[in-house]
Amino acid sequence: MDELRKGFHNDLDEARAELVRLAASVTEAIPRATAVLLDGDLEGADYMIQGDDEIDARSLDLEERCYRILALQAPVASDLRQVVALLKMIADVERSADLVCNICKAARRIYGHDLDPKLRGIISRMGEQAQQLYTAAIESFVENDAAKAAAIDDMDSYLDDLQKQFVQAIFESHAAGRIDLQVAVQLAVVARFYERIGDHAVNVGERVRFVITGWLPEHHGAQRYRLRADDTGEMPRIGTVQDGDGTP
Repeated sequence: MDELRKGFHNDLDEARAELVRLAASVTEAIPRATAVLLDGDLEGADYMIQGDDEIDARSLDLEERCYRILALQAPVASDLRQVVALLKMIADVERSADLVCNICKAARRIYGHDLDPKLRGIISRMGEQAQQLYTAAIESFVENDAAKAAAIDDMDSYLDDLQKQFVQAIFESHAAGRIDLQVAVQLAVVARFYERIGDHAVNVGERVRFVITGWLPEHHGAQRYRLRADDTGEMPRIGTVQDGDGTP
């Protein structure tokens, strides 16, 4: 039995280490994609787009490794929670890599169009904040730090604010005739890509908290649902129209 437990933890440690390497690759790619966008670097864009295949392959290999752990080791309790959380994190990291790739594709679409200093400045800050979010997510995972993982959501609020500022700056630049409609649309989509990268970093942080404490943000909604059921004596119907705070 001790040998089985030792084998499980060795396999789990290797899977965790590979996830860190995978997430580090994405973290390093964020500023590269930002530079590609700002510099109009077509060669760099092609290089990064082609490199996404490697991330896909590594993600699949790691996912299959986790499935083997589940099948052969049959973990339970906190051990099972770790493997399930890893599978969720792999999906978030892989999707983040796709979004980085999408930024490079957008850079190709707007090639040859100059961006004014305000737009360039906000793009730089969005890239920096997205990278900081991912760095914090990796650190919280490596250190098993629930407090750092919880702070990622607040960090993401700043990135959300930058996205809103950027969209407003796009409108202003288009209204002033500095960029055409097609470029404006592509830039708005780019802002969404950065914002979604931040969301995936938040997801990783939430999975870290789940491993350490068993908490997930969905628990709040589930608790409200059960409280309503207790108050009414019956379970609320799925699809009932609710307001923004989740109450009917």
